Amino acid sequence: MEKDIEKSLELIARGATEIIDEKELRKKLERAVSTGQPLRVKAGFDPTAPDLHLGHTVLIQKMKHFQDLGHQVIFLIGDFTGLIGDPTGKSDTRPPLTPEQVQENAATYKEQIFKILDPEKTEVAFNSTWMNDMRSIEMIRLCAKYTVARMLEREDFKQRFQNQKPIAVHEFIYPLIQGYDSVALRADVELGGTDQTFNLLVGRHIQKEYGQEPQIVLTMPLLEGLDGINKMSKSLGNYVGITEDPFSMFGKLMSISDELMFRYYNLLSSRSLEEIDRLKESIRAGQVHPKEVKAQLALELVSRFHGEEAANQAQARFDAQFSRREIPEDIPEYVLGQEIDRGCVFLPRVLKEAGLVKSTSEARRLIKQGAVSLDGKKITREEVSLDRPEVVLKVGKRRFLRIR
Repeated sequence: MEKDIEKSLELIARGATEIIDEKELRKKLERAVSTGQPLRVKAGFDPTAPDLHLGHTVLIQKMKHFQDLGHQVIFLIGDFTGLIGDPTGKSDTRPPLTPEQVQENAATYKEQIFKILDPEKTEVAFNSTWMNDMRSIEMIRLCAKYTVARMLEREDFKQRFQNQKPIAVHEFIYPLIQGYDSVALRADVELGGTDQTFNLLVGRHIQKEYGQEPQIVLTMPLLEGLDGINKMSKSLGNYVGITEDPFSMFGKLMSISDELMFRYYNLLSSRSLEEIDRLKESIRAGQVHPKEVKAQLALELVSRFHGEEAANQAQARFDAQFSRREIPEDIPEYVLGQEIDRGCVFLPRVLKEAGLVKSTSEARRLIKQGAVSLDGKKITREEVSLDRPEVVLKVGKRRFLRIR
């Protein structure tokens, strides 16, 4: 276990939005060092979807930090709470998952988290273990430990109440069960996104009600997606899935802005803050191009989920298709709007709108002649499917277009 408290605090605080309360955390760390008893660090994930994306891994990376410091991390799969449906941030009651969906998704989570965490040092727990055995009288006693007035202080509940939108009683129970999970696991620290702050604080209250020392609450920011604006989300299409093929993952990471790149470095990379600062300085000093630093990040993350060999192959393929020697730096860009439908675009229209051809009939002719290529591959169909956030279109020998 790491005995340098300041070093531990620095790593724990890296990228964190808030720690409640840092003085209490210091005391817990000091006690852990003096007794040799590691802290129990919990993070809960409801298995609402079969695949995780990089946004989910922000919390898992923070768990890895605690693990590296010698503490016990607990990856809690909310197979019971998943049947309720987390109401956090929802303007309507969230439909619960079926037991079959929960079990199927939970199985994939267990496979994916060990791309980051050490399986030998990770406790995987399911909250159905204690919740399925909870008697009705015990549930009533749990509900009696919190008030409706306090529950309505939560922003999403407050807005729904003010807008006269229904709030089902079981939605009030969700934060209480999440809090009771901390009691069952005797958690010293609970991690969550900033949208989970209320629920995490409920956990502190419930632990005190059950005679336990309240857990430290550590919240992490919600990772922006590839657009740099919205939270990473599959529904918005701005995500990088950790089970995606290496080339797609590498290409998506290379498409992020230079500014967003360092946020990803801070929240996702295993590099030290000192190393990241040196990379920033090397860019400022003109010693290295931002693209090279971005490639290092992409290589690290693809290696994490697919292995070093697959990552190197993805980079080689990317460089072959997007090398400066083959494609000029200053080619025009075209941002797709209504032209894209379910991931497909009608190329003749795009070529005409972007000004590369005079008419759609000319575009059709060029496609038919094999004079149009997409990321180095000749196009033979007028309608193509796009599975990456950025592609390069080439018409003839000298006309290029970057499509986003």
